[in-house]
Amino acid sequence: MTTKRDYYEVLNVAKDAPKTEIKKAYRKLALKYHPDKNKAPEAEAQFKEISEAYAVLSDDEKRNQYDRFGHAGINGRYTAEDIYGGVDFASIFRNAGFGFENVFDILFGRGGQRSSRRGADLRHDLTITLEDVAFGLKKEVQIPGFESCSTCGSSGIKQGSDSKRCQECEGTGEIKLVRSFGFMQFAEVQVCNKCRGKGVPPENLCGVCKGAGAIKAMRKIMLNIPAGVDDGFSLRLSGEGAPSNTPSQRGDLYVVLHVKPHKLFLRRGDHIYHQTKVSFPVLALGAKISIPTLYGETKLKIPMGTQTGTLFKLKNKGIPHFRGFGKGDQFVEVTAETPVKLSRKQKKLFEDLQEELKD
Repeated sequence: MTTKRDYYEVLNVAKDAPKTEIKKAYRKLALKYHPDKNKAPEAEAQFKEISEAYAVLSDDEKRNQYDRFGHAGINGRYTAEDIYGGVDFASIFRNAGFGFENVFDILFGRGGQRSSRRGADLRHDLTITLEDVAFGLKKEVQIPGFESCSTCGSSGIKQGSDSKRCQECEGTGEIKLVRSFGFMQFAEVQVCNKCRGKGVPPENLCGVCKGAGAIKAMRKIMLNIPAGVDDGFSLRLSGEGAPSNTPSQRGDLYVVLHVKPHKLFLRRGDHIYHQTKVSFPVLALGAKISIPTLYGETKLKIPMGTQTGTLFKLKNKGIPHFRGFGKGDQFVEVTAETPVKLSRKQKKLFEDLQEELKD
């Protein structure tokens, strides 16, 4: 398996480079490796690599996600179409001296030939606990999805049907459309809606799956959630999406994680915050008290004369760093708990203490 290079290395820019410098670096490399200009065998692959790097680093949200989580943050959150969404290639290649209308064909491998139709990507939202974030989670879940139709063998065509061709697409299963993208126009191949890409008349489609080649079903998926993920993080499971309506690959499944609020802890980055109430005597005299953490209870020493609202740090009791080693810390705020009801004896003791403290 080929390891992706660092996007900043691909464009040969510093990690704090401004957008103008990133755009300038991309244009220079893109003009050098664009397949319309560079006929070397490796030129197309290099053009795709630098274009992906530019698409991510030129977008504030994607760049922030990449800086925090690396390639896992991009592959886990965005589809290929999402990565290039909003990129103005027209302004970059204007006056380049060669055609730029086929950029998307190059990036998505269309090339004017009949494209292999990949299954649709699916999304599933999953709620996890803060403990799952701290320790990671390996869990089998049932997710609504699609399975190949056994009636037609996933072909989508009724068994024993004749060999007539769909009149809409003339049996190709595809319709070619010309779309505009800013100043650019490019041809896009879409699946024929009438025959669902099968190239046969609608009456020849499978009656069970209606030509889709797949039916709705619950699927068991094994999830391996790494420790340290953020709320909203997406896991990309390649090949676990919907089946293709041709003998091709499945789409991808994106599992979006939502962290359930915790009754004891508040997360800020990789740090954990906890508030505990103690009595006046504990603050005044000092004591050792038990404090809950994500990793079990621990003892916290309260020094004599501690003021209410004081923060104490429990080192390495926070969330594991998603990238790298170590954990965040847990911060404990101690506040004074004021008694609501006092017995006569307790009230007298407080009054005596108040008189004593006046001096």
